Order: sequence, then structure tokens, then C-alpha cells
Amino acid sequence: MRTLNTKDGLSLSELSLGCMNLPIDDKAESEKIIETALDAGINYFDTADLYQFGENERLVGEILEKYRSRYDFLIGTKVGNQFDAKNREKTAWNPSASYIKEAVKDSLRRLGVSELDLYQLHGGTIEDNKDETIQAFEDLKQEGTIRSYGISSIRMNVIDYYKKHSAIATLMMQFNPIDNRPLEVTDGLSGIRPLARGPVMKGLLSDKASSVLEKKFDEGVLDYSKDELEETVDALAAINRDLTALSYAFLRKNGAVIVNGVSSLRQLEDNLASYGRTEDLTDDGYNSILEAVKILKYGEHRI
Repeated sequence: MRTLNTKDGLSLSELSLGCMNLPIDDKAESEKIIETALDAGINYFDTADLYQFGENERLVGEILEKYRSRYDFLIGTKVGNQFDAKNREKTAWNPSASYIKEAVKDSLRRLGVSELDLYQLHGGTIEDNKDETIQAFEDLKQEGTIRSYGISSIRMNVIDYYKKHSAIATLMMQFNPIDNRPLEVTDGLSGIRPLARGPVMKGLLSDKASSVLEKKFDEGVLDYSKDELEETVDALAAINRDLTALSYAFLRKNGAVIVNGVSSLRQLEDNLASYGRTEDLTDDGYNSILEAVKILKYGEHRI
């Protein structure tokens, strides 16, 4: 498994595991998924305090603890969405320093660790007191509570501010050949490592493309009608029948850590098989993908 470094020293497996959709009600299945990921060389596990209102962190931490003596791995989580765990509801967006510094304690406790490898702001708006948020992350880093920090955002004005005024090491965005909006960002990241969530576009870039198109994209998505999506998927499949491997290769060309979420062991096994078939793209191969899709840009949150 290839690894990609962040500018502050984290070494993340190129294919990493997004934990949001783990079957947390089936602990045995979740453990099989995590153990299989570790055996395959995956070393980065991405969660968030909001996922299942803390229960995802708790389960991920509990399972990973069993393997700490056998594997080296990194855990990333996210903060900013205040929630009521008892009533299982999000209650507010809160990027304040006081909230971040309290929430990190809860994440550490649930994950069963004394230090977080990567702590990410889970969103962000241009109206936030961003300097206060940045200082909170810097304080946590200085204290040794976190090793690195980043943001998960698709708002251009927020991304631009953090690029210019903070030491973020990572930027998480939905990113794949169809949702290629991050392309307008990646050229100017100056050492910030992109983390690509949604690399298979809810299954549209997989061997289940036809059924996923009918079930999940009947009204199209982004600037695509359903018919245009079908034509685009067919054009991509003509380049590489393994659409997942095609997406992985596209993301590799952009230097991204591929954060692929799964809800079953079979999904993970399929993803690992596609990763094993992923080849480095030539410039011509990369351009053939770009010619098969619409080149999109973020339409809102630009000023």
C-alpha cells in the first residue's frame, strides 16, 4: 500500500477507511472490516464526533485498540457540529475555541487515545471567527493534544481563508472524476494534502453503476441530468471497465488520499481489489478522463 505524507509528518495510506457508514450495530462485522483494512495496509481511519452522535468514535476506538500492538495506524476525527447524544440530534454549528477544546476531550475519551493524529473542522462558514478557530487548533497542537489539523469543506471562501491564514495540513472534499470541483483548488494547495471522500460517488463509479443510477440519481446530480450521467459513466467505462480503479487512478494523479467509506466487508474487499488494479495514469490517460466528463466549479460561497 502506498503512503502519502502531509507537510507536518503524518504518513497516510493512499487508500484509507472512512468509518461513517460502518455497521456499528454489528460489532463483529465492523471488526472484520477494520481488521481486513489493517491487514491490507490501510493505516488511516477517518471518523467524526457527529457520526452516530459519538457512537462511531467509540466503536472505532474500541476495535482499533485491540490491534495497537500489531499495527501502526492513525486516527482522524472532526469537530464543529454540536449535538445532543441523548436525543440523537445536531443542535448547532459551533467552531468556537471553547467548544473545540471541550469537544476534543470527549473525542479522546470515546476513541480511547491520549492524542489525536488528525483533527479536522467539520465544515465552516465565512461568518465564523476563523482566527479564533485556527488558534484553538494551534493551541491543541502545541499542547500535544493533536498532531495535525485540517478542514473538511466545499466552501471556496472558507478554503481560501484557511489556506492563507492557517497551517492546515489536509483538506477533505468530495472528489472523483464526476464531482471534479476540487480541481480548481488542488493546484494551489501549497503542500496541503487533499483527502478525497466519496471517491466512488455513492456507488456510481463501481460495478453497480447501472442500479445505482436508477436508485440514487434519477434526477441527476450537480450539472448532470440522469441521461448525461449515464452517457458519462459509459464513456468512463470505455476507458476502464473497473470504474473504481479509474477513479482511484484519477485521484492518485491529483495526489489525494482516497478516503473510501464502506458499510460491509464485501464492499471493502471489492475496493481493495480495485485498488490492486489501479495503475498510474499517463498524461494522455488522465486527459481522456477529463474529456469524458464535465469540468465543474463550486457555484456558491465564493466571496
